[in-house]
Amino acid sequence: MHLKMILKIFLTLIMLFWNSSCTKTIEDPYTWKPIKVTASAYNSLAYQTNDNPHITAFGDSLIPGLKYIAVSKDLLKLGLKHNTPVKIEGLEGIYLVKDKMHSRWVNKIDIYMGIDVQAAKNWGRQKVEIQYGVLKVEDDALVDHE
Repeated sequence: MHLKMILKIFLTLIMLFWNSSCTKTIEDPYTWKPIKVTASAYNSLAYQTNDNPHITAFGDSLIPGLKYIAVSKDLLKLGLKHNTPVKIEGLEGIYLVKDKMHSRWVNKIDIYMGIDVQAAKNWGRQKVEIQYGVLKVEDDALVDHE
């Protein structure tokens, strides 16, 4: 199931990048839903996480340089589930939900910044708007069942 979702996201991102060099326009497969959150940053270092800082709560491997985030558990319930694409105000690119946070956190994301501790400190803690992608097929299915 997870592999299928990762493959869908990967193919979608390839299509979006490929589309930028073509004259035809391909419709964005996602409905982007905005939400305001508190965003902090973290690194894959043992003193910030645990004794295995490169493995997420979902079991994924963190790789410095890739755009990943952790989300508070209340956001998981809103639809920011594993591998959901996320756009973050003030940052370029699309991030993927790859980790989840302790239940004490609410309405919060943690942006993965590899081993660059200074970049994480420079980011600090900010209130930002994020947009998370829901595949239009999934979104339509939810409407049909309501």
